[in-house]
Amino acid sequence: MREFNLLGEYPRPEKPRYVGSDLRTINHRIVATYRDKDFFDGNRNYGYGGFKYDGRWKSVAEKICNEYKLNNSLSFLQIGCEKGFLLKDLKDKYKKMRIDGIETSNYAITNSIPDAKENIKYCNNYTDLEYGDSEFDFIFALGVVYTHNLTNAIKCLREIQRVGKGKSFITLASYENRDDYWLFKQWSLLGTTILRKDEWRKVLSHVNYSGDYSFTNAELLGLRAKI
Repeated sequence: MREFNLLGEYPRPEKPRYVGSDLRTINHRIVATYRDKDFFDGNRNYGYGGFKYDGRWKSVAEKICNEYKLNNSLSFLQIGCEKGFLLKDLKDKYKKMRIDGIETSNYAITNSIPDAKENIKYCNNYTDLEYGDSEFDFIFALGVVYTHNLTNAIKCLREIQRVGKGKSFITLASYENRDDYWLFKQWSLLGTTILRKDEWRKVLSHVNYSGDYSFTNAELLGLRAKI
């Protein structure tokens, strides 16, 4: 288990994101829970505000392959693959590698990038995966674990351990103080379990998690309080 910045090459916000209690209301959060058209391709306060392929995942795909020594004889699973952008970039690099993605949003699957559509399978949840033990060489779960309550976050982590062979990467929502927590809660539409870093490490140890992880927080997201 190690903290590792796998997403260092992924573009960070160029300008501060100002948040306030009137920006993303409970109505926005209700709509976002469906992870439908409004979440992916609707107004920014409902979600992504237009989720389109722009090549930004290429550098991440390259780093994954280099760091974890992936090749055509290995297997890759992305939990919560959305429209399959990372899967497409991995397929471009390794034509024969088994590349799977699972996703709970029918809208995302229907509107996934054509090059990856055949690799994506609908999944009802991420706490009881329909795969065998040790089926994948590497598992990637970005922005997935912390969208569950703590009970289901633990179940999700255990499933990652079960279907993988020990190599994985996940992101976890964290905070350092009350201001950080407030900023993240105001911005995140689906973030549910937000813990201090030491608390997350206790959770990971509890499930014997053996992969890599990194934290996402208000600072990394460029969040600032609206005045």
